[in-house]
Amino acid sequence: MIIRALGRVPYEPTWRAMQEFTTLRDASMEDEIWVVEHPPVYTLGQAGKPEHLLHQTEIPLVQIDRGGQITYHGPGQVVVYLLLDLHRRHLKVREMVNLMEQSLIDCIADYGLKAERQDGAPGVYIDGAKIAALGLRVRNGRSYHGLSLNVDMDLTPFTWINPCGYSGLRTIQLKDFGVTDAPEVVAQRLLGHLQRHFPEVPPTA
Repeated sequence: MIIRALGRVPYEPTWRAMQEFTTLRDASMEDEIWVVEHPPVYTLGQAGKPEHLLHQTEIPLVQIDRGGQITYHGPGQVVVYLLLDLHRRHLKVREMVNLMEQSLIDCIADYGLKAERQDGAPGVYIDGAKIAALGLRVRNGRSYHGLSLNVDMDLTPFTWINPCGYSGLRTIQLKDFGVTDAPEVVAQRLLGHLQRHFPEVPPTA
């Protein structure tokens, strides 16, 4: 598995690059994980409802091809894109989502915090407030998009939407619990858990 730390990159070109990678890849290509941070942007899933954007702002809104409703990405948030061959890994989408959530839960537990899933609402929560979001697209058995974990960011833009389509859903971050690690440090910790839950699989020759 190839890990690419891309730094702070604009959302739309990164999304297009994921699409292109997924379209062009074949069975001989290794899976990749991209670790990024984005400038402020709202993304709306393919079946997303625009009315979940409650206030017009200068933050761009990009309609994309993952599942789910609206979410926000911005500086101070760890974003990880998983470009995996699910067939090669003998994974179904639900299993992949569970492993992503578990990686987040384990990473957050490293800071002495108890995070958990919520039935019917993908992502990870602490006491009912959302700290991490998930969104995937799988095409021809290959995934792209991924997850985001709030570390140390301005949470105000979340108050201008119904996060993931849920009115009144509170959004939190690691900083709220006294975590002082920088996003890039948290990202490395999270990567360790992802690599443990998604171990190396040799590409088909």
